[in-house]
Amino acid sequence: MINISPVRLIGPNGEQVGIIPINEAKARARDANLDLVEVSPDSRPPVCRVMDFGKFQYEQSKKAKLAKKRQHVVQLKEMRYRPKIDEHDYQFKTNHVKEFLEQGSKVRIFVRFAGRELAHPDQGKQILDRIATELIDIATIGQEAKLEGKRMTMILNPRPEVVKAKQQQRSKDAKNKDKPVGVEEVQEDRVGENQTE
Repeated sequence: MINISPVRLIGPNGEQVGIIPINEAKARARDANLDLVEVSPDSRPPVCRVMDFGKFQYEQSKKAKLAKKRQHVVQLKEMRYRPKIDEHDYQFKTNHVKEFLEQGSKVRIFVRFAGRELAHPDQGKQILDRIATELIDIATIGQEAKLEGKRMTMILNPRPEVVKAKQQQRSKDAKNKDKPVGVEEVQEDRVGENQTE
């Protein structure tokens, strides 16, 4: 399927063969019982290599999987507040925002105004400022509070050192959870069971 001639050929052991006609490159690949693979089609002349194409595809898929595994997808979570939010609801929602940030997600926080509440955007700004100051140790402000229609929006980004510390703590807790239970602990539990029966 390689039509351009001549090509720069690399042998099966990685040695430089040189610039040769395409027919000769195909003949060398057949003699070695391997495939002729175009590894750099954009260069002039194109670079071809004598190799096992199945093995090449397998290595490329492994590299792609490894790169995908290493990349971290940052999710954008949202939390909605109201200008006249109750203190308990405020604490509940702010705790969820904190959890999202510790997991490494960005959080878009918005205050939604309804009806006449839109006449007092300063109340929404106070709520967003309060959240930002309470979470300053685990988050940075990615986007300052701004009014967009009937919503005032702010974006918080997680601090990398906090996310890393939380992940290490989770892995440490998981390792401790996997430890086998000692015989003494099981016997103590059985004594407790007999007393309750």
